[in-house]
Formats: sequence, C-alpha cells, structure tokens
Amino acid sequence: MITSTPFIQQIYTAWDVQLLEAQMARLLAGWCIRYYEKYQEAPKKEIEGIYYQELKTGRHPQVVMEEIEQEILPKLSDEYENEKFNLGYLLDQTHEYFNERHLQNHTERITTLLEDGELLEAEKCACEYKPLITDSSTGLDLSSEVALDRVKKAFEETAKPVVRYPKQLGDFWNQQLVRGGFVVLTASDKRGKSFWLLDMAIRACRQKAKVVFFQAGDMTEDQQLKRICTYLTKKSNLKKYSGKMFQPVRDCIHNQRDDCDLEERECDFGVFEDKTEEQLRREITLNDLKKEYKDSPDYRPCSACEEYRYKPWGCSWIEEVDSGAPMTVKEAQAAVDEYFIQNNRRFKLSSHANGTLTLKEIKGLLDVWERQDGFSPDLIVIDYADLLVPEVRTEFRHQVDNIWKGLRNLSQERHCLVASATQADAAAYEKNRLKISNFSEDKRKNAHVTAMYGLNQDTKDREKRIGLTRINEIVIREGDFSNANEITVLQNLKRGQPFLGSYW
Repeated sequence: MITSTPFIQQIYTAWDVQLLEAQMARLLAGWCIRYYEKYQEAPKKEIEGIYYQELKTGRHPQVVMEEIEQEILPKLSDEYENEKFNLGYLLDQTHEYFNERHLQNHTERITTLLEDGELLEAEKCACEYKPLITDSSTGLDLSSEVALDRVKKAFEETAKPVVRYPKQLGDFWNQQLVRGGFVVLTASDKRGKSFWLLDMAIRACRQKAKVVFFQAGDMTEDQQLKRICTYLTKKSNLKKYSGKMFQPVRDCIHNQRDDCDLEERECDFGVFEDKTEEQLRREITLNDLKKEYKDSPDYRPCSACEEYRYKPWGCSWIEEVDSGAPMTVKEAQAAVDEYFIQNNRRFKLSSHANGTLTLKEIKGLLDVWERQDGFSPDLIVIDYADLLVPEVRTEFRHQVDNIWKGLRNLSQERHCLVASATQADAAAYEKNRLKISNFSEDKRKNAHVTAMYGLNQDTKDREKRIGLTRINEIVIREGDFSNANEITVLQNLKRGQPFLGSYW
C-alpha cells in the first residue's frame, strides 16, 4: 500500500480498516488510503512526511509510532527499488486474507450476541452474512471501467520479462520469459540444459528478480555451488579446463567473404573468400578457424551494422582467452560475496537427493519461506522436471502428466515464471534439429508449457567443438511458431558460460 498504486487500486473496493488486525497496520493503511483518495496514487516516499506530520499530533500510541519509525521506514528504500514487484500473487494473498478476516469479524459479532443472550439478534446476524466481494472472487465484467484497468495490467504483465536477454536472443525468446509462463528446454544428454537454467537464474537475479533454484537430483549441492562459482568467476576449479583456450565470437559472413563495403565494417579483408555462405555457417570446423586465426592475426570479426541484428548473416570466429590458474576457494567465496551478499540479491538454492523432490514439497518450502522472511519468487527454476517424484501412483505416463500440470499450476498460482528442462527421446541423438515429436514419456508435456525450446548441435559435434548451440522453437502457445525458427548462441562451458552472444 505504501509503494504500489496498482495494489491500492485493486483492493480499494474491498477495503475496510477492520480487515487488518494489527494496530500499526491499520494506522499505516489508513494513511495510504487517505493519500490515494486525494492524489490517486500510493504515497511512496511521502509516507515519511505523513509519519512526521502525524507524530506531531500526538494522537497515536507512542509504542506504535516508534515501531513504524524503527521497523518500516528504514526498509522502504529497498521497496522503491524493487522492479519485480509480484503484484498478482500479493493480490491473491491479500484477498484471501481479507475474506478470512471478514468471516472472523462476523463470527465474533455472532459470538458476542450469544454471550449477551441476544439469541434472535445472533440468528439474524448469521443470516445476514455475505461473502466479501473481491476482484479475485468474481468474474470480470467487461462492461465496467474495471475492465480497462485489467486490460492494461494484462498487457503490462506480458510485456515485462522476468529475465531479459540482449540483442538477437532477446528478440527470439524474451516475450516468453514473463510472469505466468512455464518455459522448458529440451535436449538429449550433455547439451547444456542445466547450464542454461543456471544462466536464467543468475541473470534474473542480477535484474532484481527473486529466484529459487530447485536442484532435483541431477547434481549435489556441492556440485551446484561449484558450478555457480564457475559461472561467476568464469574460471573452472579443474586444471584441464583452465589457462589458455579458444572460445567463439560473433562474426559476419560478408566480413569473412570480404564482400562488405559498409563504412562501419571493422576489418578490411576476408579470411574465407572462397567459401559460400552455407559453408561458412554449416561446414567450417574449429581446425579451420584455428588455422585462419594463426595465419591472419590482424583479422577482426564484425557485427557492427544495424542490419546484422535482424538478418541471417551470422557466423563464428574465435578468440584466445586465458582464464588463468584454476579457481581457488577464496576466489569462489569472494565472487559469491560480491555478487549476492553485497548487492542483496535474493537467490535460494534448494538441493534434493535424486528421487525425493515432489511438487507438494516445493509448494511447502515456498510457503515456509514466505512466512519466514517474505520471500515470494519471481522465477522458480527446477533442474529438472523429469526428476520430480509423483505424489500419486498411477500409470507412468499419467504420473508425468500430473507433474507437468502441477508445474503449470505453480506458474499460475504464484504469478511467476517457472523454468525447467526435460530429456528428449532416443531419436534426438540422430537429429540435427529437434521437432515437436521428440518428446519423452508423454506427448502431453507439450500441452502444458507456454513455451518449449530445443537445444541443438550437429550429430558430428562440429558445433560442440567450436562452442555453438542452436536454439529452436518446439512449442509456443502465444503466436505462430515453427521448429525451423532457430537462433545460434555462442558459449564456453569450460568457463561456465552458456551464453556469450547470438546471431540469426
């Protein structure tokens, strides 16, 4: 109520000061409502001025005013900066609480009348009970002005990704990474599914989202922590993945073929002038790139022009990087301290042994964290969905279907983005690009997601050696999609980086 105008707008029609139990809450809420009625917005930082003005009047208990000054006002700066305010979930919780308090207050009135011997009045009071009308308990009347606010909210909620990626990859899938979304990555073994889920989680955390990462048994907590530290430091703790190495960078086929004459081009000669566009994008090997890198030390890759962002001109070049000595424990601790602790970024890691984590336990933990410290996630990552244990034993494919229904429900109930991964079928090992038919266990998985993407590499491992992965559309609920729609991303998994750049 202090920081969010949309929140006050949504609860205003059901508002009654008696619905709040605590005296401090009633006092603060009353100030917010009066301010909203006068200025049509939440007070935000003006609440401090309101507080000191009310303090001068001497009308309020000193202990309550001291509690506001010590417990509420110092924490408001964090609320002002919270870009990922989970309005939908908080409204649902508020309406549920209001209905509970409304019923409690009515019950107390009946009890008081009975204790006073007013039997007829008590019976009359009982018969007069009406449920509290809230936005979440009624249908939406499209002939009312409330509908206009709800339409605006619908567009705003779907326009703001919980996690945002830059440039081409952002254009490719940001619109699916929104609240209420259930997004799944599918691939065969060792294609980087877990790396991508971690990248989404840490990237969202940097963008001020609250994140919970459920490790369902693919890795131990120790292994997951090492991977997080590798991601943050861009260094492996293993000697064989340390020191000098090659990693891919973005380049343009017209730069490599030397048939570009744009002023912004960053190089004045080519390295593969005798190759076709198709060969540059589909056949060049890591050894080819290493040879030209050695023979042409002055060559510079280019992605400078505006057209590059939207046209299929991308191809790969390489650069030599040096990650230095293997990561030490002190370096890992320093990275976690700087990234999470010093910046107050909320990231919960919940690790479970294989074959133990259920949806019921996930929901239970979310409830506990919310009660303990007000933690309500904007992004829930589950690594990965196929490892969740069914709560009801039925035919196997029905168990899978129930789990995926539950994950979709989780994204809807919590008004958050749920991201997970799944294993593709055996036929995927022989495919250069996954299709909608490459599901495992049950095809109804595709029916429950809001988006599913495939992680692809060629069967000869040419792309894997260079550090390329192609992401393609498997299922997109909103809008047209095609399995042929794909984007190429550059990565260096030795340094824990599944995303270095992208191109069409």
